[in-house]
Amino acid sequence: MDAQRSRHHRVGLYPHIEPFRTGMLAVGDGHTLHYEECGRADGVPVVALHGGPGGGASPAIRRFFDPDRYRIVVFDQRGCGRSRPFSSLEHNTTPHLIDDIERLREALRVDRWVVFGGSWGATLSLAYARAHPDRTLGMVLRGVFACTKAELDWFYRSGANHLFPDMWERFAGRLSAREREDVLNAYYRRLNGDDIAARRDDALAWASWESSLIAMSPAGDLAAPDPRRADAISRIETHYFVHGGFLERDGVLLEETAHLKSIPGAIVQGRYDMVTPPKTAWTLSQAWPRARLEFIHDAGHAAGEPGIIDGLVRATDRLADTLE
Repeated sequence: MDAQRSRHHRVGLYPHIEPFRTGMLAVGDGHTLHYEECGRADGVPVVALHGGPGGGASPAIRRFFDPDRYRIVVFDQRGCGRSRPFSSLEHNTTPHLIDDIERLREALRVDRWVVFGGSWGATLSLAYARAHPDRTLGMVLRGVFACTKAELDWFYRSGANHLFPDMWERFAGRLSAREREDVLNAYYRRLNGDDIAARRDDALAWASWESSLIAMSPAGDLAAPDPRRADAISRIETHYFVHGGFLERDGVLLEETAHLKSIPGAIVQGRYDMVTPPKTAWTLSQAWPRARLEFIHDAGHAAGEPGIIDGLVRATDRLADTLE
């Protein structure tokens, strides 16, 4: 890749990609998922899994793929974005999401596809590849998160709060002394109520804690949380996190990795990621011989930081080179 093209990557080489198809897919249990397809209809298929859980898919997720080479499939997971019902916790677990990905693959008549995800999207990518390695052409992961107790404790009990005590006080200080003994479960109880107005301030506080730490620069790529999006992400995240990501056991995604030996991939990790620290990416890379790990030394967790964009676009370009 020449120097001029590399500079283009730094600001997003593929920023303007419009869908050529959108639709709604009924997946059972009363849930209907919004999906879209972009890029080249006969290109390398890739499914892009958004973060959260509950974050919804932003149009920006399209920019990491060359539209002349990829058939880009993006969808909103259960309970968020344009999927329905909104902010719903009913029938909303990791096995449900894995089944949804398979239903979408079959509906779109895709045989095998690349799986792309960051943060929770990386968790779901790993869980999907474990369940369906025969359908996984490759993976590109960012800000790797395995939804382990250690990772959750870092962010919601003792870890990030030592580096950001002022932001932690805004997040946890609004709780009672007893609630502060277990912040994650306290927010889960508060956000589980049916009164949307009553839980609004808690939802915004939950979303603000993460958005405050997501980028190296406070003026990075996220504005103050949108109340509607905050409601879905706070409810669905706490729902998943208090249940260990609905995985069979703690750490399973880092321990059961034999299937990864047949899957090519890449990991792009911000060196100063405060949300999902680099240790998980490093541990995964040691068990995944076909993955190339790249630390971005001037980045945190946000997908929109220039170094992360650069790394992800180069990773998807390299993978397309091997698959075309």
